[in-house]
Amino acid sequence: MNNKFAPSQILFHWIIFIFIVLTYATMELKGIAPKGSDAREWMKTLHYTCGGSVMLLMLIRIILKVTHKAPDITPAPPNWQIVLSKAVHGVLYLMFIALPLLGILTLYYGQVEWSFFSYAMPVSNEQNSNLQHNLKEVHEFIASAGYFVIGLHALAALFHHYVMRDNTLIRMLPWKK
Repeated sequence: MNNKFAPSQILFHWIIFIFIVLTYATMELKGIAPKGSDAREWMKTLHYTCGGSVMLLMLIRIILKVTHKAPDITPAPPNWQIVLSKAVHGVLYLMFIALPLLGILTLYYGQVEWSFFSYAMPVSNEQNSNLQHNLKEVHEFIASAGYFVIGLHALAALFHHYVMRDNTLIRMLPWKK
C-alpha cells in the first residue's frame, strides 16, 4: 500500500496553493497602486485570472479525489478527527469553487471587461448593480472566512506532524518519502 497521495494529486494540491496565494496577494496588495493606474489594473486582472484558474484546477482536483484512493493515515487518528478533516476539506473544496464563480458573476453583472488567458470573458447585456453588489459582498465574506479555514487546514497538518506524529502531512509533500 502506497503511503502517499498520487503524484497528480500532490501536484494539483501545490499548484492550487500557489494560485490561491497569488489570488489573495493580488487582492491585498492592489491598494499599493493608485486607482486607475496600469499597475492596479494589472493586479486586478491577475486576481481574476488566478481566481478563475483556482476554480478550474479545483474541478480537476475533485475528479482526482474521486478516482484515487487516499492513503491511510498511520497511526490511524480517532474518528472525530477523520470526520472533522472531511468537513474542513469539503468546506475548502466548496470555497475554492464558489469564490471564483461568485467573482466571475460579479464581473459579469458589473459589465467588467477582462480576459482569461487572452480569452475575452462575456459580460451581461444589462448592468445589474444590486446583484453585482450582493455577489461581491458574499464573495468578500467567503474570501475573509478563507483565511480562517486555510489556517485551520495548515495548523491541523502541522498538529498531525509534530504532535500526533502521524503521516498526515507527509502524504501530501512531494519531497518526503
